[in-house]
This record gives sequence, C-alpha cells and structure tokens, in this order.
Amino acid sequence: MIPPGAAPGGIFIGVSRILLELGMQLWVGLGNPGPQYALNRHNVGFMALDVIADMHGFTPPKKQFQGWLQEGRIGSEKILLLKPATFMNESGRSIRAALDFYKLSPQDVTVFHDELDLAPMKVKVKRGGGTAGHNGLRSTDKHIGPDFRRVRIGIGHPGHKDRVHGYVLGNYHKSETDALTDMLAAIGSEAEWLARNDDVRFMNDVAMRLAD
Repeated sequence: MIPPGAAPGGIFIGVSRILLELGMQLWVGLGNPGPQYALNRHNVGFMALDVIADMHGFTPPKKQFQGWLQEGRIGSEKILLLKPATFMNESGRSIRAALDFYKLSPQDVTVFHDELDLAPMKVKVKRGGGTAGHNGLRSTDKHIGPDFRRVRIGIGHPGHKDRVHGYVLGNYHKSETDALTDMLAAIGSEAEWLARNDDVRFMNDVAMRLAD
C-alpha cells in the first residue's frame, strides 16, 4: 500500500536505498547490442555477465537505464548486472543513469571488458587507471571518472594497430570456443570473490581453474 501523499515510484526508490545500505554493487558488461555483435571479441563483457546471471540465478533482464538490468545475489552480496544498450562508445551514459538512481559511487562499479594487452583468455582485475584506447572505458571514465574496478578479459593483440578495429569486432574463432567457454565458466564460478572484494583470490582461483 502506498502511504498517503507518497509518489508511486517512492516505494521503488525506497527499496533501492535499502539495498544500498546492504552494500549493493553495480557490475557492468561492455559490448554492442544486436545479434550481429553477439560473438565479437569486443562483446566478451556481455558474455561474462550472461554467464554470471545464469550461474547465480539472477532475475530476467528488464529494460532500464538505457540498457538491460538484472538483479540478484552472489553469496551474501546484492549485485546489479547492467548491459548498456547504447553501443560501446556511449556506455557511460547508461552506467551514470544507474549510478545516480541507486545513489552509488564509482567505487561500487565493476566493469567487465575485452583487453587487447592481455593474452587470450587471461583475466586480471585492477582498480582505476587509464582507458588504453578502449571506447567503452573512455565513455565510462567520461561519465563517472576513473575510480571503478575493471575485470580485464584478455583477447590478445592482432599485431598491428591498423588491424585492431576488425579484430575486436570480429567473432571468436571456432577453435577458441572451448577455451572461451572454460574462461567464462571460471569467471562465473569464482564471482563470489569479486563480490566480496577479494580481487587477488578471484584472479588466482580463475587462473587455477584454467590451468587444470
């Protein structure tokens, strides 16, 4: 029941503030919307969020904040998963909208993205830093600043800067399918360490899974 004089949206905002008090986090996957991009290396951030949502029983996606939002819990932590639908270069607008609504800070944000400067299927975590020419990171930095956590998912480098555009917007090769599946499953399986802000344990356990 809505209290007298309260706006209908007030209950939703009130719930969001309760979640904030419980330490809610916003996890963002970077990618481009549309089936033609689904298997691109540039979309591995989207892929990671899909696996996390599936493994941890998140709610179905709903259109919100210029993207697709899912809610759930990993261990004892409340997590929001957001896939911006703005195309890569404008990802920050979607992230900013969610941040403002839930009254979160950049330190509450984790961005999953493809990383040219890491070998394929390697996973590293860092907080803050530059954008290394990544348009999704550049847009995020523009809208919320640099102080967010990044889960860097290695895709390797094609060898020459002139080949980068076609490489990142190219699909994973069939020969990479098994390794990609294993890497995404490792991220999903060890996501609780990320939720608990134990970045080192997350990286170590993902690496151990992939070494088996």
